[in-house]
Amino acid sequence: MYLVSVEGGDGSGKGEAARILGELLSEFPFPDVVMTHEPRRHSELGKLALSSVKLGNKTPLEEAGLFAADRLDHSHTFIRPLLASGAVVISDRNIHSSLIYQGVVGDLGLEKVAKMNAAAMIPDLVFWIDCDPAKAMKRIKSGTLRMTSQKQEYFETQEIQTTIRKGFHELFGEGSTVPTPFNQCHVVGPIMNEGGLDELRKELRAELRRFFNRKPAPLNVDRDEVDRTLLNRLVHDVKKQQRLPGAPQEKTAIHVGWLGGKSPAQWMKDAEEHWPLESAQDHDVPTSPMAHSCWSILGTLSLMVGSSEVPRLHASLGPVRMVTQRHTQRLVKWLLAEHWIHKQQNHVPFADAQLFKLRDERLGFSRLTLAMWPLRNALASWRRANPNSPWSDALQAIFAVEEGKDLSSTLRKAVHDINQRLSILTSGHEGCPLPQTAAELIVWWSMPPPAHSAS
Repeated sequence: MYLVSVEGGDGSGKGEAARILGELLSEFPFPDVVMTHEPRRHSELGKLALSSVKLGNKTPLEEAGLFAADRLDHSHTFIRPLLASGAVVISDRNIHSSLIYQGVVGDLGLEKVAKMNAAAMIPDLVFWIDCDPAKAMKRIKSGTLRMTSQKQEYFETQEIQTTIRKGFHELFGEGSTVPTPFNQCHVVGPIMNEGGLDELRKELRAELRRFFNRKPAPLNVDRDEVDRTLLNRLVHDVKKQQRLPGAPQEKTAIHVGWLGGKSPAQWMKDAEEHWPLESAQDHDVPTSPMAHSCWSILGTLSLMVGSSEVPRLHASLGPVRMVTQRHTQRLVKWLLAEHWIHKQQNHVPFADAQLFKLRDERLGFSRLTLAMWPLRNALASWRRANPNSPWSDALQAIFAVEEGKDLSSTLRKAVHDINQRLSILTSGHEGCPLPQTAAELIVWWSMPPPAHSAS
């Protein structure tokens, strides 16, 4: 879902920082963490780009063209499919290296290089690793950053490395302007890499947490599409586990009829009335079931096959429903105490991890959070503004528009995304069609199903 790039001059320790980031990101609930680099050493385009900087026999424009060609191919054949699957990709060098090496050192200018790369993936998060050029050259010459002595490149001189460092400071410094579309990146740095690895690791971890706590929208893929991909995987596991031999698949998934004959509005009212406010305040957990972490954990639990433990639950959240493992542990412990989930016996010998499972009477609300995820913020805002209004009025109010005006593009997308989520989860009423418009969604939300379709 996120492209993380690591930038800096040669000998700055970018590769070490990328390796540490790979280790740190395994602590977050991404389905995969993939390491890559630019230019690629194992593609024909990447080899041509590498050859140009080793030999120094190309003009700056030719060199920039080779790097751009490799980056575009890398972006669309390798990086984007991984981002769409929910993975985080760490790239040792990306577009900003071209802006400096060909735009500044090669004197092509930032705008020209940016235009040559405009169709490439845009790094969501950029770590700028800095180091004194004299120290960097010592690292290069000592061979600690080189697999073979033949990898000398034309810009590996202290003079050029000083120019490169100055270029990064001007590119990323206060008041600078990065050309579009790469001005959207969130840049962290300069992170000085002249001390120990423990210090570097600590700073990288802090910046990762700061970035993910903001829950930023990804720049290259649609966030809801990513989450639906991961929901599809969970539903596939449910179907695979629950399907009886010879039985029709669409009748065997446990999510058919998950609303239990109630309307979604009734489930919202039920959850609100049964949320122990005082207990939540005492245990440092959300005081409302509308909180992101509540929807994330309860919704994910509603699709977990069998009983679970905290590490498995946390790994299943994915990048959109991401919650820290510590908060996951705290909320699960509280939900156990408040009887929203219950303990399960662990049959694995010598296993101490506590197993738990969502209670059946909480399934309707928990599954509903996954369906209504695109409107969580709007529903929470409506509730704060209308604390005493019935939940059946919520969507009517959210979708209300002045006469002659259309629904906003944001709300139209939310309706589309909810429809796509319900196509994965079903409407919750057996035999009930999926709502496809805002008007149909309002009816589905506010009214229980006819008696003949109740499960």
